[in-house]
Amino acid sequence: MLSRQNPGADDAAGTPDLYLGIDFGTSGARYALIDRQGAILSEGKRAYAPVGDAADWASSWRAALFQLIGDIPPARRPSISSISIDGTSATTLIVDSQTGELLAGPFLYNESFPDALPAVEAIAPANHTVCSGSSTLCKLVSWWNTSGTSGGAGSAAVLMHQSDWLLWLLHGQYGVSDYNNALKVGYDPEIDAYPSWLISQPYSRMLPSVRAPGAPIAAVKDDVCSQYGLSKECVVCTGTTDSIAAFLAARTTEPGRAVTSLGSTLAIKLVSKVRVDDARFGVYSHRLDDTWLVGGASNTGGAVLRQLFTDDQLVALSRHIDPAVASPLDYYPLPKKGERFPVSDPDMTPRLQPRPESDAEYLHGILESIARIEAKGYNLLRQLGSTAVEEVFTAGGGAQNEKWTAIRERVLGVPVRKAEQTEAAYGAALLALKGADRRVILKSPSRTC
Repeated sequence: MLSRQNPGADDAAGTPDLYLGIDFGTSGARYALIDRQGAILSEGKRAYAPVGDAADWASSWRAALFQLIGDIPPARRPSISSISIDGTSATTLIVDSQTGELLAGPFLYNESFPDALPAVEAIAPANHTVCSGSSTLCKLVSWWNTSGTSGGAGSAAVLMHQSDWLLWLLHGQYGVSDYNNALKVGYDPEIDAYPSWLISQPYSRMLPSVRAPGAPIAAVKDDVCSQYGLSKECVVCTGTTDSIAAFLAARTTEPGRAVTSLGSTLAIKLVSKVRVDDARFGVYSHRLDDTWLVGGASNTGGAVLRQLFTDDQLVALSRHIDPAVASPLDYYPLPKKGERFPVSDPDMTPRLQPRPESDAEYLHGILESIARIEAKGYNLLRQLGSTAVEEVFTAGGGAQNEKWTAIRERVLGVPVRKAEQTEAAYGAALLALKGADRRVILKSPSRTC
């Protein structure tokens, strides 16, 4: 557990409303507590508990959620006006809406279900976002075909994305999601509805209702606000995906501006005047007011680096890298078999050989190869019709490595700099702030905590 308080913050007694964002990434969970001006008053992180099998992920996430809330200084908690949570895209759970029991999953963001792909491709438009084995819809269809049609398993089952489920633990209402998370189950953000080809399917009753990210859902449950000292007026708001939250943290919305999130994986988001969707390449667009966030997510990223080097080694070896010199090594760094973007190939194998004698040269080759994958991603978006990238902001842990930033700037051919705020938790906190401004009275006058 790591927690940090802003030493310049006012005493809690004089603190106005605060806004809590929590990020559930691939390697751990973080929180950021901000005021209306966007200043961070408190932040912290928690590693996930060790996981034995897939079902253990849910327990690990639940534990991290309430540990983080418990890590917030008690004097700050009554001032929290709203909460939002982001999670990994296409991470899916099937839950019994009568008992709250987990029926299946969690199915993680990078798990592929090729068995469901023919059925999905038969109903969806060609090259739709859902036409990928790792899409939320493929996960749903795979479960439905094996379990949902047998007995009464499907009658009370609801689909939840990771952040939906975590928010449900706080507000207690089933079947509420946001249009960023719902994109990969088939929701159409352009018409603000599920398309008819999806609604006509028998499993469509499992789909959640969809609202804009940051929309108020309900007040925090009585038992939660009592246990943690939250205000009875604290409202829970819809969330988003981790890469969208990282983009929101950068606070850049001009066409041509982009954010690359370098965490365990690599995700890119580009503000474009044109919507681009093409499942052949794992490309999809999220709505951003009157523009579109076009992008994709690769399985390359920090997870590969952590398999090969410790954090101390990464810092020490990076000192010996000259970012102005291109590495001759040509790798495709993946933590395991399977890639999503800029190619969608579940059978792609990692390429991390040959390994030179020098560890610094090896690291240089890996960092440069990841930068080339990033460049291929932005080039592909342009080829498919998006606005050209003009400047890239960096979020996530990779933003801290200045040598890597310089390598990426050379490879991408556009200015690259660290975003002022780099953590997805900060973006989630901005959503909470947005939700607080839009909320209505969601509680009974007699409700107490």
